[in-house]
Amino acid sequence: MTELSRRNFLRFLAASLGSLGSIYLAGCLDQDKLLSKSFSADKITPTGFEPAPAALDASTQPGSTAADVEVPTASPSPAASYPDLAVARSGEPEKMVRAAVEALGGMKRFVKAGDVVVVKPNICVSYHTYEYAATTNPWVVGAVVKMALEAGAKRVKVMDFPFGGTAEQAYQISGIQEAVQKAGGKMVVMSGIRFVETDIPAGLDLKSARIYDEVLNADVLINVPIAKNHELARLTLGMKNLMGVIYNRPAMHANLGQRLADLSTRVKSHLVIIDAVRMLMAHGPTGGNLSDVKKADTIIASPNIVSADSYAATLFGIQPEKLTYVKKGQAMGLGSSNLEELRIKEIVLG
Repeated sequence: MTELSRRNFLRFLAASLGSLGSIYLAGCLDQDKLLSKSFSADKITPTGFEPAPAALDASTQPGSTAADVEVPTASPSPAASYPDLAVARSGEPEKMVRAAVEALGGMKRFVKAGDVVVVKPNICVSYHTYEYAATTNPWVVGAVVKMALEAGAKRVKVMDFPFGGTAEQAYQISGIQEAVQKAGGKMVVMSGIRFVETDIPAGLDLKSARIYDEVLNADVLINVPIAKNHELARLTLGMKNLMGVIYNRPAMHANLGQRLADLSTRVKSHLVIIDAVRMLMAHGPTGGNLSDVKKADTIIASPNIVSADSYAATLFGIQPEKLTYVKKGQAMGLGSSNLEELRIKEIVLG
């Protein structure tokens, strides 16, 4: 083989290997995207919008100096003008939900045209109507469904996995089924065969769990718990409400606080709307006595689950750090429980 032909051959070989490497890399990236359901920088994460990557320092560029490199002026984060958390009070449920979400930038900040949205209320039992504050207020859930569809959602599915009675009974008795159907959403009965074993890479104690596939595959998860007392966890709020998307809930109780934080790293709530219209102050999670119910007429909304739960805890006279799952969640970098550092928008409608 001549020197010229060898040179051409080596060039051809290098180009071919480069193309194959690009194809392989692109395939890996696509596969990772499908497996992780990660979102691009213009999507909402549990702590708000992901910041764009910082510009590289000139000192990291071989042969360059600061004078050689033009560093673009950093644009403010799209979420910079919004509060971290919004609280609406003294109004009808739908009006409070709309006011709180509007203060955060509106539902279109969270739901894009064509998105499949899963709404996760608390519908844990079938033997109490909403007045007993064991289940999420149906008008709150209906408002969330309506707003998601107004924002352009392709479908809005509402679901929970009750431990008391059947899902069909719980959906009907809670009043949530009627409210969702009127709003244009779909109630989904969570079938046991659709809980899939799922790794939790960031989990410190909970390394995997059987999680409902439609929750994992949704474009947007809106977490809509009711604020209520819980004998073991002290309070059921956003992080605790995620137990309704896994199959083996008793296993969580061994190390509940840490495992709830672990689960929150894998099941990411893009928007948390806490229903404190009627609060169950004692004998939770199921209640059953109207004397344990406090009418507070309050809605809390935030893209950050730790912050939302932290504020809701104060409605019970509990400091956020006294909730183990909040403390663990903050330690894992899921959000801030320091309410003094958060930008909070208070809205009084009445």
